[in-house]
Amino acid sequence: MNVAITGASGFIGRNLASRLAIEGHAVRAISTRNRIDPASLAGCNSIVHLAGEPVAQRWTAAAKQRIRESRVEGTRRLVDAIAAMAQKPTVLVSASAIGFYGSRGDAILTEGSPPAPDFLGLLSVAWEAEAAQAESFDVRVVNPRIGVVLGLGGGALKAMLPAYRLGAGGKIGSGRQWMSWIHVDDLVALIVFALTDQRLRGPVNATAPNPVTNADFTRALARALRRPAILPVPGFALKLAMGEMSSMLLGGQRVIPRVALDAGFKFRYSELDSALAALFGSHSTSGTPSM
Repeated sequence: MNVAITGASGFIGRNLASRLAIEGHAVRAISTRNRIDPASLAGCNSIVHLAGEPVAQRWTAAAKQRIRESRVEGTRRLVDAIAAMAQKPTVLVSASAIGFYGSRGDAILTEGSPPAPDFLGLLSVAWEAEAAQAESFDVRVVNPRIGVVLGLGGGALKAMLPAYRLGAGGKIGSGRQWMSWIHVDDLVALIVFALTDQRLRGPVNATAPNPVTNADFTRALARALRRPAILPVPGFALKLAMGEMSSMLLGGQRVIPRVALDAGFKFRYSELDSALAALFGSHSTSGTPSM
């Protein structure tokens, strides 16, 4: 494949580009900050769209505008460039997020679950709708709704590890909220699967099959690092520090990757303990490494 990647310098993009290059595919990095020259996509038969302003920041009015513009307008610019291509790609894998579902308590969420009427839910709907416009050019569109990505050198752990390694980690709020996570290697493999398997269209939950509560995640991470985790983050303190964005951390989603499983995708790390053991060299696993 000749694959164009937006957000290629980010954590997921770097891992994806490395995997594709190792497998012998040609990889091209594309910027979506300004108008995209269709010539920059020439010869690419597959596109992966990962670019976007980080959501993990205080949601001021300006930050919300940046987040929305980078995702919705950035996707629109990409689709406009595809429209102008003489030879269209066969597939566009355009990232989305499990923020689509909002906080649903213990409800099990699949790709057919409705969106939340909040900032992230409405953003994700608009984001996916822009990508779907490429279907009018006979491009197969897949939207991986990405959960909490676990890997070294980026993702969720980059922010968590300093505190945990000092023994200052702990659950967030009540700890009862669900965390739908995925090992970065499985996420990359799922994106490659989406590029190559023509059965996949539309939303695909990019999360491991076994989500955990925040309290269970905290205990598992502390165990993998052989550190205590006894300093919880009170919900009120998080709200004071992060404002509206704290809802993303204090709420949660219990997401199941039904489409991927039904299509036969095999997760290498379906249990949290095995994922953390692979990252930190721990041997105290209680789950199975694959399905």
